Amino acid sequence: MQATPLISAQALHDLLARDRENVLICDCRHDLVDAALGARVYAEAHLPGAVFLSVDRFLSAAKSGSNGRHPLPTVETFAQTLANLGVNDNTLIVGYDSTGGQYAARLWWMARWAGHANVLVLDGGLNAWTKAGFNLTTEVPAKKSPGHFKIKPSLSKSVTMQQVRAGLSQPDRLIVDARPFDRFQGQNETLDPKAGHIPGSASRPTPMNLNQDGSFKDAATLRAEFSTLLGQHTPDQLIASCGSGIAACHLLLSMQIAGLPGGSLYGGSWSEWSAQPDAPLELGVGRNG
Repeated sequence: MQATPLISAQALHDLLARDRENVLICDCRHDLVDAALGARVYAEAHLPGAVFLSVDRFLSAAKSGSNGRHPLPTVETFAQTLANLGVNDNTLIVGYDSTGGQYAARLWWMARWAGHANVLVLDGGLNAWTKAGFNLTTEVPAKKSPGHFKIKPSLSKSVTMQQVRAGLSQPDRLIVDARPFDRFQGQNETLDPKAGHIPGSASRPTPMNLNQDGSFKDAATLRAEFSTLLGQHTPDQLIASCGSGIAACHLLLSMQIAGLPGGSLYGGSWSEWSAQPDAPLELGVGRNG
């Protein structure tokens, strides 16, 4: 099984005591309804040395009205973002949030997308840090000199809307949707133009990957659960989807923890799919029924 993509609060604290200069901590807190929340709570308190990484500004591109709520930027643009933050090829990037790793997982996926393997998610997020007795701060770290990060072969896979549509009838594809189950079924849709899900999808909401305290389930448990979900499919046949390409990264991170890497991200997800006038949709429990 591969090394875990997670780091505990204690391990991060110990690492910072030894090698703070070579670690970039990114506060990825965000709210889909209140876009200003992340910057606001960062100003109130954050991990020492952490920079605020806006999901809307740095982990997404401009919206056109039809490309989803959090379209991926180009990999070149994101690589430049990392370099501007001081990232070098040997920099350890650690992302955290306060919602079970949902937004930090987006940073994890994107860093690997740009070929940077040295990226981890703080297991349990800010809550785990404070629960361990470690301090928060309001101090904003000094801006680092630009790093020398360059794009390397991608460690993440993605698919386009066209590729998803072309594969709808193929038995060797499994689309898994990470949104809450009510939205997956077509109920209580308040964020996107239409309700429902991509035809043939299965549902696995992000809380299913977590313990009650917001930490990730252990690797063996996740492996058993995802193996049941996959059935006859292999991990590289899975396409992760959600509302806007955020929670889907949490799904892929959880599979990495489970030792089942290889799935692809559909970055546009339901927010892009539902904005297309001719895209087919499905209501109800989907493959879960």
